Amino acid sequence: MVEPLKANLQTHNTETKTFKKSIASETEITPDINGLLPLIQKLDRRITQFISTIQKHRQTEQKYGITWINKTEIADDETSSQIPANSLIYWLQNTFELSPFDLDILTVTLAPEIDREYERLFAYIQDETNHKKPTIDLVLNLYCSNILEKLSRRQHFTTNAPLISNGLLYLSSESTFLSQHLIVNPQVVRLLLNQPGLDFRLTSYCQLKETKISADILYLNSDIQAKLQNLVKEDWQKQEPLLLYFQGSDHTGKCNTAQFLAQTLEIPLLIADLAKLLEDKSNFQENLQLIWREAWFFQRLLYLENLDVLYLPENQIPYQSFLREIEKNRGITILSGIEDWLPTTTGVKGLITITFTIPESSQRRENWQNYLNKLEISIEKKELEILSDRFRLTPDQIANAVATAYNTTRWQEISETKNESLNNTSTKKFPLSFINLCSAARHQSGYDLTNLARKIEPKYTWDDIVLKPKQLTQLQNICKEAEYQNLVHNQWGFADKLSLGKGLNVLFSGTPGTGKTMAAEVIAHHLQLDLYKIDLSQIVSKYIGETEKNLNRIFTAATNSNAILLFDEADALFGKRTEIQDARDRYANIEVSYLLQKMEEYEGITILTTNLRSNMDEAFERRLRFIIEFSLPDTEHRLLIWQKIFPKKAPCSPELDIEFLAENFEITGANIRNIALTAAFLAADDKDNNRVIEMRHLIRAIRREYDKMGQILWDKNLGSYVDT
Repeated sequence: MVEPLKANLQTHNTETKTFKKSIASETEITPDINGLLPLIQKLDRRITQFISTIQKHRQTEQKYGITWINKTEIADDETSSQIPANSLIYWLQNTFELSPFDLDILTVTLAPEIDREYERLFAYIQDETNHKKPTIDLVLNLYCSNILEKLSRRQHFTTNAPLISNGLLYLSSESTFLSQHLIVNPQVVRLLLNQPGLDFRLTSYCQLKETKISADILYLNSDIQAKLQNLVKEDWQKQEPLLLYFQGSDHTGKCNTAQFLAQTLEIPLLIADLAKLLEDKSNFQENLQLIWREAWFFQRLLYLENLDVLYLPENQIPYQSFLREIEKNRGITILSGIEDWLPTTTGVKGLITITFTIPESSQRRENWQNYLNKLEISIEKKELEILSDRFRLTPDQIANAVATAYNTTRWQEISETKNESLNNTSTKKFPLSFINLCSAARHQSGYDLTNLARKIEPKYTWDDIVLKPKQLTQLQNICKEAEYQNLVHNQWGFADKLSLGKGLNVLFSGTPGTGKTMAAEVIAHHLQLDLYKIDLSQIVSKYIGETEKNLNRIFTAATNSNAILLFDEADALFGKRTEIQDARDRYANIEVSYLLQKMEEYEGITILTTNLRSNMDEAFERRLRFIIEFSLPDTEHRLLIWQKIFPKKAPCSPELDIEFLAENFEITGANIRNIALTAAFLAADDKDNNRVIEMRHLIRAIRREYDKMGQILWDKNLGSYVDT
């Protein structure tokens, strides 16, 4: 058995050299295996001497204990002095203050990663075929010449030893101290053997980006961008730690900037999602340490996104762990979130906040023009201004909007030209519809709002709504202010005079059915903006503090939505703020103040609807840009509503007496709509009369509507139609 083992050992040494050459040719590992060769050669000598000792004393194994070990005379190699100073193992030794014996331990654990022949040898030495992994006992036997040295070397495996405390080496749980297996950290293996890629333990919440990115898609101020590049270059060259905080809701813009900085440093970008990391809270700190070490060991720019999840009350323990780990930051780390960075009492110092806001209108106009030019598309100057002023989009979103509008127009054109050949259609230049551009722009944002509010597709236009001249003029003025918002605020400089209140806060007051929601649709249709309806009665909570949380979620989601927010049923929240009778009234006032604050911070259009304006105090009304009263329509306006309520395709009898209806029934526009629709269904079921909408259908529908309202319909109101 001894002779074959020697032969195998000789073969093993030969194979090690061959393996080393193979590695050097396939990956950029140096001929000395990144400085490991002297340590491996030392291990080979120790194994050879130890096996020789085993062979000499095999016949006297009945003497238990360590008698035979005392007879081993293994020369102490001063290998540490032979390790190249520019090697990774030398860097590891100095960084973690490892002793020469610590390096020997690492070598034993690394050896099976270089050649699995070591596993067979370890099993032979440990006299157990299943014990292929090195143990503490194995290391002590190989590198210690006597029992006293063995006892003194046990300190290298305690919890405060450099290898263990720094997580370079793990110990398995075994019954005895000596039988514990030694497990090297996979990151150490990859570092010392130059293995590319990402640690397998990080793949579920991290990604590695090495793709090139163009500076054209970045919209940071050129001065800020240049400062950022110079700052990270300087600190990277000096190997000094740096913490940056990218604040803002534009996730794509922040990530693109981080990727560009990594490209500037000519290193990959390591992106870690803190939200996904928190799915395993029990291992949060351990996984966080893995991430930071991954970036540090393999020279990667670290980008931690979704920082805001750590601010949630249920995540305070992981948040404290995060703060402790961030103090140990050794490289350049970029944090990404929406909320302001919260200063802490920990040692987190020197953090630089970079605010990512949506590009200014002039930048957006340039982006729209550039992407349209690439497709050889031209639009009117006024349309270009509307797109850039009205839709607060990032360059990436603008590019996507142009591409989407272009393909939508192609689809429409191809559908209308079925007889054209495919070849002719594919090369045809399509005039891009302004409506398609607006539609594509709207679809670039607002996704977060869909779970919190109901999206309304605006169908009504100015021709559909019937209001008194005063109210109609007020609605038109709202649209004009929205259209000239950029001109007045930015170009004329009024934005510099306003800390808040740059958006449009509007109150629609009136009884139900008088056209408040319809007016909001008309505005949204005119401005080509999305309209989201939020029922405040569902937002208000009886639990103190919950209402503010609900409102904050809505306005956070709406930040870059380019949408009109319609808060319906505002009566659920508003009341006389001076009438405080109990603690709940006091908190209700706080909720009102919070809504006012969020409305003023929102730079879009916010519309509140109420049935009772008298419930609102003057302090609130002073902070609104427009207040429009929607009153019940008079006879003249009811007649206009009746005239417009029936579609052109509806089969209406020429004998419909809508003047009679307008004069005798004082109802709202919503009631008129309901009556017209009910009459249409009654006529559709009247097959004997060719399904034509007649007065008798309308009278029956009126009776039904009055019953639904719980009101009495007097015979005098029906006039000659009382028996209909």
